[in-house]
Amino acid sequence: MTYCVGLKMDSGLIFMSDTRTNAGLDNISTFSKMRTWSTPGERAIVLLSAGNLATTQAVAGLIDERIRTPRAGRPSLMETSSMFQTAQLVGSIVKEVIHDTAPVGQSADAFGATFIMGGQIRGEGPRLFYIYPEGNFIESSPDTPFFQIGEHKYGKPILVRAYEPDMSEEDAIKLLLVSFDSTLKSNLSVGLPLDMQVYRADSLALVPGRRFERNDPYYTAISEGWGSALKAAFHSLPSLES
Repeated sequence: MTYCVGLKMDSGLIFMSDTRTNAGLDNISTFSKMRTWSTPGERAIVLLSAGNLATTQAVAGLIDERIRTPRAGRPSLMETSSMFQTAQLVGSIVKEVIHDTAPVGQSADAFGATFIMGGQIRGEGPRLFYIYPEGNFIESSPDTPFFQIGEHKYGKPILVRAYEPDMSEEDAIKLLLVSFDSTLKSNLSVGLPLDMQVYRADSLALVPGRRFERNDPYYTAISEGWGSALKAAFHSLPSLES
């Protein structure tokens, strides 16, 4: 399992993903589920993935291959003219990989994968998309300003309660870390390290990514501080009068 979040704010986009993959309790591995592409001043794109690891790696590999060997009539991820076209391109590759992977007569569900893709191309604002295994997609809106894939139920409540479109980048990072901390404490199939990528609106460039390891002092401070704050809030609630 996995947990990934893409969040859109007035100031830009923030992406976070865990790195745990497993095929049973005794077969746990670490793989990055975040990929980035950028041409400074022209475009910056981030892709998060959840689902069948072979499928997600094949999708990323095919994107890279077609960037290296462009073909007439088939724009690569670095040649699309809008983020909408980029979502269409990634969706078509997802559909292609799953179709080509599933044996004849076998359900493609076992090879399914979902993706969050966001970024900005020069000439338009930052945009965020959720891409389904079937290749179709939806775009974020003021009513749906963030997307989650994977094990999302434990980390969603804090996002719903605390998100504000004008929140600062620093507060958004804290919000995502609390969301991930809640998920890690509730499901062993999601685990550290955590990868984070920030995209600042209209910068058309990616700042260096950040990885939070198990003993990261900032992550530890957020985790312990949130636990203490929850206990304090609980004890401050009024008791039921008999």
